[in-house]
Amino acid sequence: MPSGSPQPVVPLDDDDYPAYTMGRAAEMLGTTPAFLRTLGEHRLITPLRSEGGHRRYSRYQLRIAARARELVDQGTPIEAACRIVILEDQLEEAQRINEQLRTQGGRPQPNTPA
Repeated sequence: MPSGSPQPVVPLDDDDYPAYTMGRAAEMLGTTPAFLRTLGEHRLITPLRSEGGHRRYSRYQLRIAARARELVDQGTPIEAACRIVILEDQLEEAQRINEQLRTQGGRPQPNTPA
């Protein structure tokens, strides 16, 4: 590949790429597949499905699941843990947007390029 050409995008560098099977995700989190299914039932994470119908999780989803597990391990009911994680995620996004607006002098950036 010539030095001036852009590097190809490797899916594993993408936080949203569904790289992990349910078994591997549960192993990485130190939990059970049932816990991951429960997070799906509470709509905290929605894994993509392989062609064979198997759940596949991204690194972003694993971080969300890890936070929920942390709360559950501290004694928070799973329903409440899921709601807390959702609210934390929404707050983080709102803070990011507020910071972006502050640095742009209060003007939101258009979604389309000029």
